Amino acid sequence: MNTDTDFLLQREQWLIHGAHPFAVATVIRAQPPTSAWVGAQALIEADGTLHGWIGGGCSREIVIQAALESIRSGSPRLVRISNAPTPQPPDVEDHAMPCASNGALELFVQPTLPAPLVLVMGATPTALEACVLAQRVGLRVAAAAPASVPLQPLGLTRVITGYDKAAIAELAPRLVLVATQGEGDETALEAALASPATAVLLVASARKAEKLREAMLACGVPPARLEALHAPAGPAIHARTPEEIALGAVAGLVALRRSMEASAGGAQADTVPPVPPCEALGAPHKDADSTDGAGGTYLNPVCGMAIARAGTRHVIEYGGERHYFCCDCCKAEFERDPAKYMALLHARGEKALT
Repeated sequence: MNTDTDFLLQREQWLIHGAHPFAVATVIRAQPPTSAWVGAQALIEADGTLHGWIGGGCSREIVIQAALESIRSGSPRLVRISNAPTPQPPDVEDHAMPCASNGALELFVQPTLPAPLVLVMGATPTALEACVLAQRVGLRVAAAAPASVPLQPLGLTRVITGYDKAAIAELAPRLVLVATQGEGDETALEAALASPATAVLLVASARKAEKLREAMLACGVPPARLEALHAPAGPAIHARTPEEIALGAVAGLVALRRSMEASAGGAQADTVPPVPPCEALGAPHKDADSTDGAGGTYLNPVCGMAIARAGTRHVIEYGGERHYFCCDCCKAEFERDPAKYMALLHARGEKALT
């Protein structure tokens, strides 16, 4: 067991660089007799290895198990080890002190989990900008493109030359962003869907995305796998330049990352990434009982807000009915997968308002 502070810092940096999860336990209260002290720390790796000092064998196994649970959930926790009958808040994990000395310890356990690995496919200006932006928001980024030279200066985790399925599968990205924009779209998308990625985002218009979906089915991609395809990539921000398109696509990556983290932490989250608040676009939301204007109101199936039918500009036809939206953002999200949003709406037992 190494308790040297410099070693702990170096080990922490090594784990971060290697994308290995770990947790740090810090003593925040120590009641004698105990061999630990306030501020004492230990680093616990995902295999249960403990470095540092937070007390003897009495507390060691309890802290290791708490750290492993924290790593699994991705959430910090407060741990108390004591035999004193002091009432504790509900957010404190209470354990009996097994040591005969009958001291007490309180610790804060903070997990550090590696950011998901994102594979950006393509060497277009949008792809290059997306690599930069994705790293700036804390994602680990690799890239694949026919010409890898433009990608070399970007400091990426790895650069793959071409769209080799085996190399991409071995990389095992959690998310893939296809930003080929006409330069090998089908080859790149097929390789992306063949990977174990949870989601594949495609920079393309809705019309082009539909053509590529048909092409993927024709080349043997299972229909169920196409459910992982998100196109267009990211929320609708009326992007025009490569930089703006990359910004929207990276916003989609961030939304998916947080949605997956919420699911892993036990929170209920839809597979469709959360829609950015419509207030950000200046769209006036109304309360659910609003009946402003002739024709009553309609429940927006994307963000759940009530929309006045009269004068609404964002309207589309689906399933023989007209559906109303408060902004382009919600309308575009609905167009990605209307059946999914309608299913979510009905699953909640909600109906269009009248």
